[in-house]
Amino acid sequence: MQSFKYMSLGLFASLFLAPAFASAQVTTGFEVTGWIPYWRAATGTIDTLPHLDKLTEVNPFVFTLKSDGTLFDNTSVDLDPWTGFSAVAKSKGVRVIPTVMSGNRDLIHSVLSDSQMRKTLVQQIVTLVNTRGYDGVDIDFEFKRAETKDFFSAFLRELKQGLGASKWLMCTIETRIPVEDRYYGTTVPTDAGMFSNDLKAINSACDRVRLMAYDQQGIDLKLNAEVEATGELHAPVADPRWVEKVVNLMSQDISKSKMLIGVPTYGYEYAVITYAGNQHVYDILWTFNPGYAWPIAQQLGITPIRNSAGELYFTYFGSLGTTTPPVSGTVGANLAAAAASTYANQNNSNLTFRMLTWPDAQSMQQKIDLAKRLGVRGISIFKFDGGQDPAIWNILQGVAVKDGSTPSAPVAGGVVSSAQIKRILLIGSVGEDVRTLQKILNSDSSTRIAASGAGSPGQETNRFGALTLSAIKKFQVKHGIVKAGQAGYGTVGPRTRTKLNTFL
Repeated sequence: MQSFKYMSLGLFASLFLAPAFASAQVTTGFEVTGWIPYWRAATGTIDTLPHLDKLTEVNPFVFTLKSDGTLFDNTSVDLDPWTGFSAVAKSKGVRVIPTVMSGNRDLIHSVLSDSQMRKTLVQQIVTLVNTRGYDGVDIDFEFKRAETKDFFSAFLRELKQGLGASKWLMCTIETRIPVEDRYYGTTVPTDAGMFSNDLKAINSACDRVRLMAYDQQGIDLKLNAEVEATGELHAPVADPRWVEKVVNLMSQDISKSKMLIGVPTYGYEYAVITYAGNQHVYDILWTFNPGYAWPIAQQLGITPIRNSAGELYFTYFGSLGTTTPPVSGTVGANLAAAAASTYANQNNSNLTFRMLTWPDAQSMQQKIDLAKRLGVRGISIFKFDGGQDPAIWNILQGVAVKDGSTPSAPVAGGVVSSAQIKRILLIGSVGEDVRTLQKILNSDSSTRIAASGAGSPGQETNRFGALTLSAIKKFQVKHGIVKAGQAGYGTVGPRTRTKLNTFL
């Protein structure tokens, strides 16, 4: 079945009802940010240093979570070359914001679901940011469980509060596309609507939201079917058509003024098994920088071509001998794939070949054009390590437009600033202070009024009904104000009102 076509999908980049924002977002600047991985810190900083004027922010990809939930610092042995690099970046007005990354779903859940461990992690991150003079922090927690969602939201709110008004909280999250495209031609799983990220909460807590719009591979079954029906192979790093679907869907909950599109600079090599009837299984072997692909193409005499996803690619058979001289002449980039398809159809069998696909400077220009057309805040590039297409720096010349943005002010509990509640509220009350009450209750998953519909986050109302009554009772018990059977239970009286107003 098609849903099993893509095997061993690469985890490279992983290591390495509210207003609908999609229609009317206007940004006053265009940001260009990028990650520099710790495993290539020397080459990454050397390569990026002369081009800092083309960026608005750099992200040292250096911190991960240890098994005890504290930070592991991959720069702890030797802060060079980061120290000098950061100083130059700051002198040019470029933000320096390191990334804290983890892809261990069990570890993430155990840390974030434990209020004390979560508090300790927040304090450690805040101390790190302030001690080293960073401009903020980027949180990249991937492969989370669905049950971690509310704990992750609480962590972001608490972290933003701890960072204060002068520091940025950047959030790097996984992408989504419409369910009907994701599971096109297959049975939609019953849990297809369960996610580990609360996009509305992330939009509220984070100053910027970076969409990991790469490692696409076979996730969009509808687009795969459409492209392969033309006879073209389709297992890209990031197809602009897929990226546009991602932005259009996720901008329903995330403001485009905060949104940055992730742009890859690396490629994949696949072992592709072709079966009769133009059926392909893509087994990803590894990721690579462009400098890996070009010598192979030269050795085989192949001229790479551009596919409909805007990436360069070519196919070939077998392994290469280390002493084989380059082949003179031009071999078709799609020759191996065509031969495999012919063989499979004639013999009702299968044949395996290799396919390399990767983005270059022209691919990046497509993503920049797309980001501007869609009206998002900018792009975030993974990665700058000295191995990307060097022509990318030419493409980035003059793209970034700084607008003097500052981080949003943190608000206790993640509630939007509102006037304080000044009167007694009870079931049947109507007014804007009821809406404020609902916002406060919705800022905590344990007192949330509703998961969707009227009263849910982003859809607070001005009417105090049964759902609000139930939520305020939970609030009173949680904060030790009053409990069932006692006077004032379910009513916003003086003690409850005082506590609620501390969240404004």
